[in-house]
Amino acid sequence: MENNTLKKHYIFFIGEELPQPEAHLVQSTNAANAAANLGYSTVLVYPEKGAKTNNLINLFRPFQPRKTPTELIEYYNLHDKLKVAPLPMPWPIDHFSSKFTDSNTIASKYYLPFHILPTTKLVHSRNWNFVKAAIKNGIPAIYEHHHHEEKPFEQEIVRNPLLQIAVTVVETIRESMIKNGMPPEKVIKLHNGFNRLFMQRQPEKAAEWRQKLLQDENQKLVVYAGALQQFKGIDVLIDVANEMPNVQFACAGGKPAEVEYYQQLVKEKQVNNIQFLGYVLHNELASLLQAADVLAHPHCSGKAATFTSPLKLFDYFASGTPIVSTEIPSLVEFQDTKAIAAWCEPDNPSKFAESLKQVLETYPRKIEGYPDSIEFVQQFSWENRAAKILSYVDESLLPQLIV
Repeated sequence: MENNTLKKHYIFFIGEELPQPEAHLVQSTNAANAAANLGYSTVLVYPEKGAKTNNLINLFRPFQPRKTPTELIEYYNLHDKLKVAPLPMPWPIDHFSSKFTDSNTIASKYYLPFHILPTTKLVHSRNWNFVKAAIKNGIPAIYEHHHHEEKPFEQEIVRNPLLQIAVTVVETIRESMIKNGMPPEKVIKLHNGFNRLFMQRQPEKAAEWRQKLLQDENQKLVVYAGALQQFKGIDVLIDVANEMPNVQFACAGGKPAEVEYYQQLVKEKQVNNIQFLGYVLHNELASLLQAADVLAHPHCSGKAATFTSPLKLFDYFASGTPIVSTEIPSLVEFQDTKAIAAWCEPDNPSKFAESLKQVLETYPRKIEGYPDSIEFVQQFSWENRAAKILSYVDESLLPQLIV
């Protein structure tokens, strides 16, 4: 007979190694962190590769929740209540193109039913295969889906009462999920959140950033944080910097290859007032956002603009720094707020430069930040988001509170 007293964990599964500088990994780790902060017995589960995975003891007892390592805490700005359970994936897993040696298959078909299931109360993941496996093994699940896909959902899964709720971040994706077979009553739209650590004022560290990045104390600083991809508006921002040679621009984020590409591009274009800092650890990013005179959100038009999740925008809000953003469909609902200082049409460097100049003239930098955006973002904490999601879960299926 099944012992339900053992079932206490709220499992967040990520199908990729950690840490990596990907927005969806920031989203997933912070979602798990928020659930832990609410007091639930939360475990972040992800594959682990390398020499240490060959330990036979770990292979026989692969699911061992433990304290989150310092590396992940600093990388994603996590707190100390979250536990992790890296799943060992020794060779030849992921070394050959076969579903039998795929780490996600191993996690769903082996680790979940034999090792994770006995102590798991609820599963939460963006990995559809893991969600399906959970439901087939009798575990209630929450599914996150943040991108357009044309693949139909399996009806035996989406109509199973164990699928508690599906969560997306913009209405257009919710509509496409319903079109692909997700029952309308089982899918909700919820924005991503901001990490509360971004609201802590760090004037000394912000001053250090300005000293490091600016040529003199009177120069203005415009900061962009996020992925280094064309559709995010990085090429536009380079052209903007070229039009504003007396302003310093800094971009945080991106993979090493992307950073190298854009460093080479600005060299070729002879744009000398924009720096690419690479991935900035989240425990350092908050002070960089507070160091800026203006934060840039130059997202381009196109398909991505209809579903992009404004993940970084909420961290922008929390910093209290004035924001200039392009008008894209996924941000329409924010246009009636005072949280964004200026809007302009996308794909137009000259218009974006005009907006930046206007904000730099009318919004002098405040060390304490502007209250409009700080007050506005309060409703979007990761903890509020986690509580809202769990309100859709049957009370008898909720994971154990440990506070």
